[in-house]
Amino acid sequence: MCRSVDPTGWRVILDEAVTRVADRFVRAEPRRTAGQFVEGLLSDVERKTCWSLAERAGHDDPQAMQRLLRTAVWDADAVRDDVRDWLIEQLGHPDAVLVVDETGFLKKGVCSVGVQRQ
Repeated sequence: MCRSVDPTGWRVILDEAVTRVADRFVRAEPRRTAGQFVEGLLSDVERKTCWSLAERAGHDDPQAMQRLLRTAVWDADAVRDDVRDWLIEQLGHPDAVLVVDETGFLKKGVCSVGVQRQ
């Protein structure tokens, strides 16, 4: 079974994933900001900084994004476990294999890691 996401249906899936971890954030602001942060990370924003993600989310400054990462109270391990459990429910199959390839970053100039011919 091969499962893919209809480009028009990604919002439903993202909302489901964010809802799954929402209880890990005690206050409403970090809960909302976490969803915006994840959406920004999955977006086509070229540089994923707190400033660029905040601008994409409609914030005037990066304070909410920075607060989420620096001082907001939430359990990163519990969020990871919730996301893992959700992914297993969505993608789990006895014969399934999940392949993650993190080598697809854009190489610019001569200083990027791996830019030289191998």
